[in-house]
Amino acid sequence: MEQKQKNVSPFSSESRNAYVLEHLTDALLALLEEKPLNEISISELCNMAGVGRTSFYRNFETKEDILKARIAHLFHGWISEWEQNPKLPPSKLIYQVFSQFETNRDFYYLLNKRGLIYLLKDIILDLCGFNPEQDIIPAYSSAYAAFFLYGWIEVWFRRGMKETAAELAAYLEEAKGQNP
Repeated sequence: MEQKQKNVSPFSSESRNAYVLEHLTDALLALLEEKPLNEISISELCNMAGVGRTSFYRNFETKEDILKARIAHLFHGWISEWEQNPKLPPSKLIYQVFSQFETNRDFYYLLNKRGLIYLLKDIILDLCGFNPEQDIIPAYSSAYAAFFLYGWIEVWFRRGMKETAAELAAYLEEAKGQNP
């Protein structure tokens, strides 16, 4: 009995998955330019991305998860550096975070425009080492640092993203010098 040749994609599973992730992300960002997230259906998103709903659900539970993955990807570049030196002075951390925002200004502007800045919160909590299982002092200390940083980020967005990373780091140093 002769076997029929299977129709196999030339892409590896990893390549196909990268294709799906990239196209879903690009499609969601394009749709967000037009309308709020809650007005975008999964079907519309998948149709625009040229992928099936199964591909969406294999990778994500919600549309927000696509954006969280994008944020995590953007943060990844300097998070590994920060993890190697977690005792960075706050002004250096502020500089690194806001430099990353400046580099990806259009993406973060879109998140702000659509009221999605809150998606940064969990990533910042992780960055600052928060773990609810920690002892009381480390848990509240890491939460304090995370919400301090998140507060600066939110205010920066609300102010129209005017200040540069260098200016914000300098403001923090100046404030620190005024509060012994």
